[in-house]
Amino acid sequence: MALHKTKIDIAEDKRQELIAILNQSLADAADLKSQAKQAHWNVKGPSFIALHELFDRVATEVDVYVDDLAERITTLSGTAMGTVRLAAANSSLSEYPHEITDGTAHVDALSSALADFAKKARTDIDRADEVGDKDTADLYTGISRGIDKLLWFVEAHIQA
Repeated sequence: MALHKTKIDIAEDKRQELIAILNQSLADAADLKSQAKQAHWNVKGPSFIALHELFDRVATEVDVYVDDLAERITTLSGTAMGTVRLAAANSSLSEYPHEITDGTAHVDALSSALADFAKKARTDIDRADEVGDKDTADLYTGISRGIDKLLWFVEAHIQA
């Protein structure tokens, strides 16, 4: 895909590589947000209100990462591929189980998605650094830290 004109001092081939990495993360982040909303809408059980509110918080915080990733793509003169259809077609996250309602099952499913996304973010810190873009690596560092915190919040519901 052609890049837009920019005076940013990162070589075009490196920006193309970064944009591809970022667009993959954008698809995954949009999917992760929708998985959190799926849990939010469908959770049932004794911890309903606590989990309902927590899952909504996860979706809200992940939405910030969706926006940050898309804006970094456009900053690098690329096109953010962020529609729901593109996210569905390109997400590398596992499909969220649609049939579950139990709070513990949602905690397990969402914590798995969060852990997978965080692992990918840590890999992308290194990938961005190898390309020589400390700013994108820093973006991924912040995402990794934030997702780990959300994972802690969600996992705490099944830890004793």
